[in-house]
Amino acid sequence: MDYLHWLVVLSILITLGGAFAYIRDTLFGKTKPNKVSWFLWALAPLISTGAALSAKADPWVTTRVFLAGFLPLIVFIASFVSKESYWKITLFDIICGIFSVIALIVWLMFNSFQLAILFAVIADGFAALPTIYKAWKFPRTETGLTYIASFVSTILIIPSILVWNIENSAFQIYLLIVNFLLLTAVYRKKIFTIK
Repeated sequence: MDYLHWLVVLSILITLGGAFAYIRDTLFGKTKPNKVSWFLWALAPLISTGAALSAKADPWVTTRVFLAGFLPLIVFIASFVSKESYWKITLFDIICGIFSVIALIVWLMFNSFQLAILFAVIADGFAALPTIYKAWKFPRTETGLTYIASFVSTILIIPSILVWNIENSAFQIYLLIVNFLLLTAVYRKKIFTIK
């Protein structure tokens, strides 16, 4: 196993640590996940994983995308365990969810792996909007460590992308952007507070 594969393994371990923190905080009611975001965050990457593997994308790079779907599925399930982790679903959440599902349906109409991945990214982006908005308004309802871990683990994957095409890099680039936005929303008051 070369150093690029070790970067993927390290990325996976960091991702698992961040997900564990979020799941723990959800179970104890400290974190209040937006169920729309977390369900759709599970769905789009899992579809993207299937499309990427069908297109013969690098399985090592695709492992990170798989985790980007599987771990949110665990968070979504955990959000039903603790009544204290409840978060009210708003009309904005539903609209974003509808656009996310529409993007996934449009993907099914195309017979193109690249379009499938791009529409999965678009769907995931719409799914992220409710949590970005919630984190901006109520940053204490989120576990920022999870987004730090996800951002760092995605950066670690970048050197392992040997072929820069849609199959190997689109979701990774998207994950960098969305985690940066989530980090900004969660930590903006701490970073930009003038003392």
